[in-house]
Amino acid sequence: MNRRRVVITGMGAITPIGNTLDEYWSGLINGKNGATPITKFDASGFNTQFACEVKGFNAKDFIDVKALRRMDPFTHFALATAQMALEHSKIDLDNVDKDRFGVIYGSGIGGMNTWETQHANFLNGGPRKISPFFIPMMISDIAAGHISIKYGLKGPNYATTSACATSSHAIADAFILIQRDSADLMVTGGSEASITPMAIGGFNSARAISTWNDKYSIASRPFDKDRNGFVMGEGSGTIILEEFEHAKKRGADIYAEIIGVGLTGDAFHITAPAPEGEGAYRSMKEAIRDAGIEKTDIDYINAHGTSTELNDKNESLAIKKLFGEHAYKLSVSSTKSMTGHLLGAAGAIESIASILALKNGKIPPTINLDEPSPECDLNYTAKVSVDKDIKYALSNTFGFGGHNASLLFKKFEG
Repeated sequence: MNRRRVVITGMGAITPIGNTLDEYWSGLINGKNGATPITKFDASGFNTQFACEVKGFNAKDFIDVKALRRMDPFTHFALATAQMALEHSKIDLDNVDKDRFGVIYGSGIGGMNTWETQHANFLNGGPRKISPFFIPMMISDIAAGHISIKYGLKGPNYATTSACATSSHAIADAFILIQRDSADLMVTGGSEASITPMAIGGFNSARAISTWNDKYSIASRPFDKDRNGFVMGEGSGTIILEEFEHAKKRGADIYAEIIGVGLTGDAFHITAPAPEGEGAYRSMKEAIRDAGIEKTDIDYINAHGTSTELNDKNESLAIKKLFGEHAYKLSVSSTKSMTGHLLGAAGAIESIASILALKNGKIPPTINLDEPSPECDLNYTAKVSVDKDIKYALSNTFGFGGHNASLLFKKFEG
């Protein structure tokens, strides 16, 4: 069976460095730092008192006030970027087969804010103080459900949850479903809103996030020898995937093509990556095999690059093992240096960064990279963006539990 081509025809992003697609891209290529002191709660008693918060977002611009109160912030972000992506795609929803238009949308944690608020209500007032909307506000699949309901999209509809690989898995599944002729269009991506007391406290206890409270603006520093943990981020990214002939028939603007996915498991440890990035090596290798291209065709890797010692080291080792000498010809960067780590939404916003890099011929930088660790000796596009005509880009995401996903995008050339 011939596999159907799948293209990107719309995107939407809400991030710590911009609340529109144009703002996000401008922030990326200009090396904008998204880290600020936490404003969502009093963090004075926490080891970490900063994060990459979304700034200036008003959910009322996208959602009815009554409905708003029955949704967690992660769903607010998801609905807003879904609207942006659909508008960007210029799809006429009145003249499309909605039975073949689906939604696969993920969240790594879901309604963390709702869970904490409702648990406090329970402790202070007993079970009668728990909202009847508690469960549907909290569950991770509800953003996918709301998008489907709002737009009447009746194709495949579900959520993915695989920690930091969540939205890359959502995009991969959506791609595969269109390839196999189960849908013509998919709304896909991920959302996260976990800058909350329990989340910050939990990651502090795990010693996973940076504690550089006195120098938060340079705390997210992937591949640097002085890094001391990732910086929490929030937001969402939504992508419209569409079968190529369907997009061509309606005269859609096409921003890139997705041509391969690689999905693997470490089977090693709940938080640490497999030694020498063995799982990451296999996910990248599989994405390239799936696409039917050569390793030397890859021009750019948007790295998972979390600013943690084990991830940065092992991802770098995996790249060198797979690409050999070509590894040193690649452009690599971690946009988490600017946005922080959006957990389940990371794959979506980083896929968008990769797509825009292909379209615009620019590699976003890894800011705050002053002196790489000895084992991190690749070209990480330190500090400033560079102009480069790129044809193929890989986007990597790896999650707690040993979940690995690599997505391969191609510059659209007709």
